[in-house]
Amino acid sequence: RDEILFKQPERTNVGDCPICFLPLPLDKQKSMMNSCCSKIICKGCVYADMMRDKKVDYSCPFCRKMIPDTKREQYKDVMKRATANDSFAMILLGVRCYSKGDFRGAFKHYEKAAELGNVDAHYHLSLLYLMGEGVEKDEEKRA
Repeated sequence: RDEILFKQPERTNVGDCPICFLPLPLDKQKSMMNSCCSKIICKGCVYADMMRDKKVDYSCPFCRKMIPDTKREQYKDVMKRATANDSFAMILLGVRCYSKGDFRGAFKHYEKAAELGNVDAHYHLSLLYLMGEGVEKDEEKRA
């Protein structure tokens, strides 16, 4: 009975929710990231925070900063986190550059995040090397 009651979900490479410390689900629809602190939080903690506050204006469950209303404010938060050497924010900037067709800018952000040890940044860099976008196509570096 206790084994079933206290059984923890399997660990993932995504990490743990910084509030409840349960492993984050692989399904990205069941977690969210706020631009203010770049923390990925499970939807259970987000829901519990919303029920506790019962307000119209919601704050981040982790850092308590008000959630930005506009894309411009979100971008400012991400830029602030990137200047503080937050690798997750750098990946977001890289994805933004990539979607606009700025492959060199994306490479710059991915490379900096990879230097900080972010596994996802290494993956994005390998895709750039594979496709030869923003860098010279290199089969060895993509591996």
